[in-house]
Amino acid sequence: VQRENGLVQLLNPPFDKSNQNPGYIKGYVPGVRENGGQYTHAAIWLAMAFSKLGDNEKAYEILSIINPINHTRTQDEVERYKVEPYVMAADVYALSPHIGRGGWTWYTGSSSWMYRLIMESVLGLKLEVNKLLINPKVPSDWQTYKIHYRFKETRYQIVVTQLHEGKTRQTIKLDGAECNNKFVNLVNDGKEHLVEVKLYREGV
Repeated sequence: VQRENGLVQLLNPPFDKSNQNPGYIKGYVPGVRENGGQYTHAAIWLAMAFSKLGDNEKAYEILSIINPINHTRTQDEVERYKVEPYVMAADVYALSPHIGRGGWTWYTGSSSWMYRLIMESVLGLKLEVNKLLINPKVPSDWQTYKIHYRFKETRYQIVVTQLHEGKTRQTIKLDGAECNNKFVNLVNDGKEHLVEVKLYREGV
């Protein structure tokens, strides 16, 4: 992870001076994609792995590093990144003189993986047929957030609140009634429903 350059590399250093031939990867210019650059698919999978391990802070840090909007906050960053800040780049270059320059945009599956990282791994929503699993893995300094979720013709407003008190646990209420602590049964009744999720975390 190159925090100063906003990069999460798959492999470093690149395969350009080694006698060993790793195959396809070496076909890329050094510092590009899998060959020593940021291969965004893998960077996203790294964040997902930290989330599964319960390291919410590290998962969110990686997400923030690869978030394209964070590559274009200043004029200098825009001139370095050189690609759109509102879509995912499949790769980001990691060697001078192109450190931090975005590679393929639009033509990439990393946008779908980024969506899953945000929705499933961090915000904690996962649909299984007519069951919505809710298991947030947010940073400790998050207090609350809302998600407006549509299930067919029915709207669910989900409000997640994180409290640093008591034992670590999670509660879910659907329209004021206690639910299983991990999911909500979805019903397409055309009404609006309120889902209240409380995350209790030990310590501060």
